[in-house]
Amino acid sequence: VMAVSFVTTESPLGRLLLASTDKNMIGCWFMGAKHFPPVPEERLRQAPFLSMPGVAAESCDCGCKGPRHAEDLQKIRQKKFPPTPPAVLLGAVMELGAYFQGTRTTFSLPMEPIGTPFQKSVWDYLRGIPLGESRTYAEAARALGREKAVRAVGAAVGRNPLSIFIPCHRMLGSDGSLTGYAGGLNRKRALLELEGVRLIL
Repeated sequence: VMAVSFVTTESPLGRLLLASTDKNMIGCWFMGAKHFPPVPEERLRQAPFLSMPGVAAESCDCGCKGPRHAEDLQKIRQKKFPPTPPAVLLGAVMELGAYFQGTRTTFSLPMEPIGTPFQKSVWDYLRGIPLGESRTYAEAARALGREKAVRAVGAAVGRNPLSIFIPCHRMLGSDGSLTGYAGGLNRKRALLELEGVRLIL
């Protein structure tokens, strides 16, 4: 059985849940996003909170409280602390902070998303899309030699378990429109604008 560690962090676009093994990143999801993993509520509550560089705790717009209120701090002091998160999760929060501040354009962390061979081929394709650029689902299907599998490509993109790190937000409809994003279209637009992608629609 694979041992998985979790942490939460606050990004400028809302709270994130990050997951890793001892060595590899396996997940990054916006809280409450579509396809959010079935993590038991108790595990979520126990996940350590790591502050993201450059993000003020009060900047969160998702309505969650985070461990910055007096009553929450008292609860934290009373409970046993979980083990220190793996170094890869600490690195992930640091790299995300640099990304949102515009000082990092690529991620260097080892990643091992869990999926089918086809899904992994789509996610590998996504990792090859440079920052500041976008692709369409039809382009991805052609590049993968599965020209007629546009819908299957779209489904695999939607199941990407490593939001931001594997940039599924760089995928657009054939007319350049914003289409489905598990974290919500407002976040997709914000990520593309952060990266300097000019949106037609």
